[in-house]
Amino acid sequence: MIKAVIFDLDNTLIDFMKMKRAAVEEAVDAMIDAGLSVPKKKALEELYSIYFKDGIEDPQIFQKFLKKVSGSVDYKKLAYAIVAYRNARTGFLHPYAGTRETLMKLKARGLKLAVVSDAPKLKAWIRLVNMKIDQFFDVVVALEDTGRRKPSVMPFKAALRKLKVKASSCLMVGDWPERDLLGAKKLGMKTCFAAYGYEQIPNIKTKKENVKADYVVESITELARIV
Repeated sequence: MIKAVIFDLDNTLIDFMKMKRAAVEEAVDAMIDAGLSVPKKKALEELYSIYFKDGIEDPQIFQKFLKKVSGSVDYKKLAYAIVAYRNARTGFLHPYAGTRETLMKLKARGLKLAVVSDAPKLKAWIRLVNMKIDQFFDVVVALEDTGRRKPSVMPFKAALRKLKVKASSCLMVGDWPERDLLGAKKLGMKTCFAAYGYEQIPNIKTKKENVKADYVVESITELARIV
């Protein structure tokens, strides 16, 4: 019997990559307006190459980018990038359709809910609060809690310990098979593949049709029928 549901955050509860792409494009446009002499297409390619190498949450991304393409950090261009990125991020950060209603249904059934994210703790909470869904979660485990990223079992163990439930009584919902589902399976948790967020993942290895999970959903609203 499922007593708790653990969610990944980005591309499971929120359409994170949609926001990221829009915000990054705005930042590049702003740097070009400020005098950056790099074609937009080339600039985007360079930015994403740094993201994929150093992590999608890298707080130094624009500094690294400017140093790579210009040899030094121009603080005027950096300021333009940061302001444009933050403005765009606020406008594009939204939960998937039906997320709030689904969380309400799960809580009404007495289920404990948690988030396990590789994001820094403050960023994870800011996203949850921004989307007005923070109140649904009993536990939020982020990078600082264990210092380990999924698929390490440590973040999942931390969530289970705080939720006070056994792995066999918990369902993990995530969009990234090699991280979200693999780590949960190692502990004996049930797994649900959030197929609707899968296409957003950069550098994915497993083909969508080959993902192994106990359940597959094409919309977060389908969770209500599973648990």
